[in-house]
Amino acid sequence: MLLVIDIGNTNTVLGLYQGEELAHTFRVQTNLNSTTDEHGLVFLQLLSVHGLGPGDIEGCIVSSVVPSVLYGVDKALRRYLEVEPMIVGRKLKTGVNVRTDNPREVGADRIVNAVAAIDKWAGPILIIDFGTATTFDCVNARGEYVGGAIAPGFRISEEALFTRTAKLPRVEVERPPHAIGTNTVHAMQSGLFWGYVGLVDGLAERCREELDPAAKVVATGGFAGLVATESKVIEEVDPYLTLRGLRLLHARNQR
Repeated sequence: MLLVIDIGNTNTVLGLYQGEELAHTFRVQTNLNSTTDEHGLVFLQLLSVHGLGPGDIEGCIVSSVVPSVLYGVDKALRRYLEVEPMIVGRKLKTGVNVRTDNPREVGADRIVNAVAAIDKWAGPILIIDFGTATTFDCVNARGEYVGGAIAPGFRISEEALFTRTAKLPRVEVERPPHAIGTNTVHAMQSGLFWGYVGLVDGLAERCREELDPAAKVVATGGFAGLVATESKVIEEVDPYLTLRGLRLLHARNQR
């Protein structure tokens, strides 16, 4: 089986592929303080849930936006699963031409998403990834990554309201019953949800105007399904876009 790992700022998502089929997925909190051994024990525990062990893992690929965590994960995979992981960004061939001012600045997850989206839909594509930050990534008709935008994510916005105000409570991010909230919780949820839908649609439309008005808009990430219910621009939701991109990259870089 192939183990694919996407290390994000808030969560780490793992997938197990049997050929081209995504057989199992896991989502765990990204812990900046975990040791190599702690990472290794987590991997073993997750595999054991499905009756699997280190001998079942034939390959591994990792994408990370948290360098300090990547170091421990890399060592844990070698020590506990006895695999040598491919690391996105370490001279892997992506097949995507990055046409930005400084290609090395572009997050690994954004390139991985582009790889998966191009493979499934070709260009032009606008990919919206709802993570700790919400990223907008643009791929032109030639399949070139040309840039995008980065906005605060849902959780960052909610956390800012809670920590920077004296009387506002922490609330769940969800669609409120009405845009006009009749209590503090619903008022905050309205601002978060409808404000975010407006941000996504407005920014996506501006990106499409510059990229290609016919560009397909694809969403992924934790809140993609929630926002897509009211968005006027999101056409497809693919919750496992990044994992699929990792599988494709692993296949392209087989030695």
